[in-house]
Amino acid sequence: MANTKSAKKNALQNIARAKRNLARRTAIKTATKKVMLAVEAGAPEQELQTLLKDVAAKLYRARGKNILHPNTASRKLSRLSKHVAKASQASK
Repeated sequence: MANTKSAKKNALQNIARAKRNLARRTAIKTATKKVMLAVEAGAPEQELQTLLKDVAAKLYRARGKNILHPNTASRKLSRLSKHVAKASQASK
């Protein structure tokens, strides 16, 4: 347990940051699932692009805040983009 006032404050800040980071990671997972469900459901290309743009924004923000490694964010976006592109091509 923290002994000094500054250590106690730091512990509270760490807890707050952990909650914020968890919320951001969860939001990324949820947005990713929405895209995948839309792909499986055969959603229109416009909707897929909107959902993909939302995921990209969340991934880039997480990458900038050091929640995700930059390569991880890029890999996730790349793989998701492939799914969307394949679904768009299949619908044409």
